Amino acid sequence: MSGTDQHPILPVVLCGGTGSRLWPLSREGFPKQFWPLLSQNSMLQDTVARAQGPGFSSPMVICNEAHRFLVAEQLHANGMQDAKIVLEPVARNSAPAIAAAAVLAHEADPDAVLWLMAADAAITDTAALNAALARAAAAARAGRIVAFGMKPTSPETGYGYIEAGAPLAGLEGVAAIQSFVEKPDLATARTYLEGGRHLWNSGMFVATAATLLAELERLAPEVLSTVRAAVAGATRDLDFVRLDPVIFAGAPDISIDYAVMEKTGQAAVVPASLGWSDVGSWASLWEVSPKDAGGNVTQGKVELYDARNCYVRSEGMLTGVVGLRDAVVVVTDDAVLAMHRDRSQDVKKLLEQLKANGHKEATEHRRMYRPWGHYEGLIQGSRFQVKKISVKPGAKLSLQKHFHRAEHWVVVNGTAIVERDDERIMLRENESIYLPLGCVHRMENPGKIPLTLIEVQVGSYLGEDDIVRFEDTYGRT
Repeated sequence: MSGTDQHPILPVVLCGGTGSRLWPLSREGFPKQFWPLLSQNSMLQDTVARAQGPGFSSPMVICNEAHRFLVAEQLHANGMQDAKIVLEPVARNSAPAIAAAAVLAHEADPDAVLWLMAADAAITDTAALNAALARAAAAARAGRIVAFGMKPTSPETGYGYIEAGAPLAGLEGVAAIQSFVEKPDLATARTYLEGGRHLWNSGMFVATAATLLAELERLAPEVLSTVRAAVAGATRDLDFVRLDPVIFAGAPDISIDYAVMEKTGQAAVVPASLGWSDVGSWASLWEVSPKDAGGNVTQGKVELYDARNCYVRSEGMLTGVVGLRDAVVVVTDDAVLAMHRDRSQDVKKLLEQLKANGHKEATEHRRMYRPWGHYEGLIQGSRFQVKKISVKPGAKLSLQKHFHRAEHWVVVNGTAIVERDDERIMLRENESIYLPLGCVHRMENPGKIPLTLIEVQVGSYLGEDDIVRFEDTYGRT
């Protein structure tokens, strides 16, 4: 976006979704916004990159507290060292998250123009986006809350719709909103496509902090009063603003559409064609991805024979597909999904079934990310398990002990410094150490390359909750 003599636009990225319809890749522990689905960057990184440069201030990201270090690491990798990361202790839908952003922005500048967007949408036409954003910002400065309405290209039943009303005088390319419409059935969606008045609701909004707070005060006072108190009780450490967990948990669980947009007289819409998709399902990911001559999209170690219009993705093992049409096959290291592409919306129902039947793969990946790096389960048996642990350069684990297990560490790459009770020991490649049950210990990587080690746990209980932390660089308890 080109520079302007107006206040810069504040990008506010809502990063709390779980992307359940993109299971088994997207899971609660590592949802779709952190995956590189359409480029070499994650969807969060692509989203933030669209809002950098002249005319924009440093972004604000609202995220789940459990994902705080993922967000910080990916923003830093994008060169965003000064982003404000606001932590939701619990998910309370979009209205409380947006209220928190408005309260924090208003403290610095009541006239700040907020561009509110999800972290996990695709946009291919950046020039059209910037033009639409300029129109929306002008309307926002005139006191409007502006939605981005995407001109539909198909009778989509997975999106909500906005019915555009009359053009607004003095605001080029901006219309009043006649109504908001829930996700329609196919027949209704076809009439919307043919009628030309209905637009996909993208979930992006532009408004000033002052306008948002005024309308929240009038239309959703309980949301605003609770969030104000949670912001007043917030603590700040490292890159993070931690909203008061007890107070924020009491905020109503409601979307900004229901809380404000469907009630306010200030709502407006900018119709646009941006190459937008919410990438909410495997079918929509197939639609927006480059295809081969047979209409197939492949990712990873994949071989196709006589396949047409398929989406096939492997995160590791060789995956072969023969003779399928309109199929989705997704392979991770611990789960496989195979279905007709038309059934993409039903993945959420499958996920509910997996949770009900106690499958941990419903929510957790084999690889689990931590602020210091990650670990990956390799083998598990009766009273033992084996993990591979990777520690980033300069990072360290917490000072801790366990009541039910002993551990053996073997360094396979890099250098480790290990604290074991009163000892401090350096380990190099192919060296090992034994940590008996109950000893106080920690590990750090003093080197310039990642530290990789194999951990063998032996004991009567091997759960991750068997841990007592005495000291932690990252503020965990």
